Amino acid sequence: MADLPRKAAARTARLAALPLGYAGRTALGFGKRLGGAPAEAVMSEVQQRTAEQLFRTLGELKGGAMKFGQALSVLESALPEELAAPYRAQLTRLQDSAPPMPTQTVRDILTADLGADWKRRLVWLDGAPTAAASIGQVHEGRWRDPDDPSGTERRVAVKVQYPEAGDALQSDLRTLARAARAIGPLVPGLDVKPLVEEVQARAREELDYDLEAQAQRTFAAAFADDPDIVVPDVVAVGPRVLITEWLDSATSLATVIATGSPAERDHYGQLFARFLFSGPARTGLLHADPHPGNFRIIPAEDGSPGRLGVLDYGAVARLPQHGLPSSMGRLISLCADGDGDALLDGLREEGFLKDRIRVDPQLLRDYLAPFVEPTLTERFRFSREWMREQFQRLNDPRDPAYAITVKLNLPPQYLLIHRTWLGGVGVLSQLEAEAPFRALMTEFLPGFSPPE
Repeated sequence: MADLPRKAAARTARLAALPLGYAGRTALGFGKRLGGAPAEAVMSEVQQRTAEQLFRTLGELKGGAMKFGQALSVLESALPEELAAPYRAQLTRLQDSAPPMPTQTVRDILTADLGADWKRRLVWLDGAPTAAASIGQVHEGRWRDPDDPSGTERRVAVKVQYPEAGDALQSDLRTLARAARAIGPLVPGLDVKPLVEEVQARAREELDYDLEAQAQRTFAAAFADDPDIVVPDVVAVGPRVLITEWLDSATSLATVIATGSPAERDHYGQLFARFLFSGPARTGLLHADPHPGNFRIIPAEDGSPGRLGVLDYGAVARLPQHGLPSSMGRLISLCADGDGDALLDGLREEGFLKDRIRVDPQLLRDYLAPFVEPTLTERFRFSREWMREQFQRLNDPRDPAYAITVKLNLPPQYLLIHRTWLGGVGVLSQLEAEAPFRALMTEFLPGFSPPE
């Protein structure tokens, strides 16, 4: 595969062609219907080809386009089944893979960032990448510490940023922002514009490998003795190179979503939820990129469900209170208890409701149901059907709860927390996992008290 496409005009043209391709296929489908083909068959074919073009283009462009595709993939469970089915295979493929860059390019970057003598430490490097993501790809290697007299070598993961990834990322995101309205029909029911804006807001941090290394070291120290969660520590870092301990794992949560047994779904879903909730209290940081490819499966020796490895710390929320906001737990508790007036007061105090905005407390509780329902029982079964029901209800102008959408304000300090929460619920719904959500919130969410 050639290097990351660099010319802005070429990249923009490929992205801009997506809605045009959709329009052309829709017109062709209309012609087929006139010729007698069933409407359901025609739309299935249109959706299938659209899904293939959309996610093939996003994956090949990498940069912001692929980052946008990964964000969409987390929300796939919210789409109606007749729309989601043609996209599912393409989304899952995007979560775990992307075309590689040439081996010589990788070696040139290592030389520039680690010095001409990098081979003294990185004594072996696999020429083929083991994984690829939106702004970089990962190679397996062996590392020897020059200060270690024993000469012991250890397996490492070498993440190398694509050439000019920053320029490509920003260019893609600007183009996607301009094309958000046109891309909307490709994924019916999703408001694309705020999703693009959120990806834009985090892009600069994800390009900073020093910042990512700091976050990963913090998580690795906090989870060093955890029996269920594995965080590889950082070995070395450069401007475009991040070397970490190797995590021996053949599959990710994406595989469990696709083919996992009920026991695997529940087990890994519970570990996934526990990591997201406990991380802020243990580190002061929130891992804010919950797409399934970042969560690796480490089976027990007998093949039964085992530990969960967690990768990619480029997107994190830095929490000044060294944990999730206590107001968040308090507001969810008030909603669960049915105290509408206190809930309204709390939302105004935190900036979710402006002073002059008036809302019906019951409609507000209905709107917040996706955040509250999992806390009402000891164990909650997430499912695609439940996620779709919530999503469709909140995006249906005919539903009374829809009116709440335009009245609520999301304060800046909650933006990344909110996106991560929804993304996490999306993954749990894709897994169709049952988890002790209420117990996890009671233990790790400040201000939350389980309903009576």
